[in-house]
Amino acid sequence: MTVNADLNVDAFATKSDFAYTRVRELILSGQLEPGAVIHQAALARRIGISTTPLREALRRLKQQGLVELDAHRDARVSALDATEARDLLEMRRSLDPLAAALAAERRTKAELAEMRAALEGLDALPGKPTWDQLAHHRRFHTAIYRASHNAILIESLDGLWDTADRYRLHGLQVERSEQERAMKAGEHHQLLEAITAGDAEGASQVMFAHIETSLGAKSAWRLAKPHSPGLPTSTAVAQG
Repeated sequence: MTVNADLNVDAFATKSDFAYTRVRELILSGQLEPGAVIHQAALARRIGISTTPLREALRRLKQQGLVELDAHRDARVSALDATEARDLLEMRRSLDPLAAALAAERRTKAELAEMRAALEGLDALPGKPTWDQLAHHRRFHTAIYRASHNAILIESLDGLWDTADRYRLHGLQVERSEQERAMKAGEHHQLLEAITAGDAEGASQVMFAHIETSLGAKSAWRLAKPHSPGLPTSTAVAQG
């Protein structure tokens, strides 16, 4: 996957902010793979900064669970973890449907317009999505979150989405059928229809089904050992 080529250090308040954004994209895009050792001097040269702001950025990424640092300043990308994948899925099973239900009750005309705009040209993610395709997918879901008008819920779901991005890519490693892709694209339209109609229960049900067959669910299933409690067991888990 290609990352955002428009990032420029001059557009950021500090070089540390630039380094954080750039390295985070490299990790979430899979260019820095789970478990990969990060050679800090080489990475600093690659993104055009010194090692000092890079180390500051790595400490921020460690707080998000994306990077591991040891006492000798060695760094590596955090490995994917079956328990984390399960935990993310369990949280999203509850919070995403709640956000959809609240959006159906509280959305404004402007927020509906943003959902419609985000839905235009939105297809189910391909096996190797571009950064723009991932951002487009997030834009639609974020529009639903914002329409819930629950600040704590929005912040929680934004954080979960950040953590879940690597698991989405992992889920995409399994080939999906055209039927699965069509089903996921259809669910996006069903969500908009239910929210537009003010159907809180319907929006919640569609969103729950969407999460149950999401990329995160597929990743959790792939990472889990057989018969692990609380995880999907069907090989028919689809992609979101």
